[in-house]
Amino acid sequence: MPRTWPRPWRSSNAPLPETVAIIGAGPLGRWLALAAARGGFRVLLEDVMPHNLHHAQEYLRQELGPETLGDGRDAGVRFVSTIEDAVREADLAIDCVPDELESKLEIFCLLDRMSPPRTVLATPTTRLSIADLASCTYRADRCVAIVEEAASLREGASEILLRTTSKTSAATIELLERFWSKLGFAVTLERDQTEMAITGRE
Repeated sequence: MPRTWPRPWRSSNAPLPETVAIIGAGPLGRWLALAAARGGFRVLLEDVMPHNLHHAQEYLRQELGPETLGDGRDAGVRFVSTIEDAVREADLAIDCVPDELESKLEIFCLLDRMSPPRTVLATPTTRLSIADLASCTYRADRCVAIVEEAASLREGASEILLRTTSKTSAATIELLERFWSKLGFAVTLERDQTEMAITGRE
């Protein structure tokens, strides 16, 4: 059972992320885009493969209606073919690349280089250390792991486990908690076990 860590101080007036970039338009990316759009967020869904974007566009048009697919200036979904276009104005970026170290390191470096300084990076992983991934960026305080299998998210789970580090800021945690709550998830926090083993501290 994951340990729920004491929450740092929070401001009830902290803003929700307005723009969410989702990298990868596979099954998980499509589901996240759908859930975020329904939650009232402006979503930019990116994939380098045109057929993936086409499939996602058809799926989301059926689920949301054509009126929610537009230029991305308001709540709804916009489809883009480059990471730079996806993250240019993102408050939150979620990658949906394979859960492999090489893929995750590559996408984290790209997102860190191309995203505005304020952008929070969240990555679904059940295998990798978020402390290790965050250490490769210039925003270690804004990197969090989503510790859930893709299938469990799409099959109606009601809770989400987020893995943080000692450097994760209170603002980052609050932004993610409020984002997931808008999607209907209760959030549990867990510290990165690799980092704890190295430092010997909880």
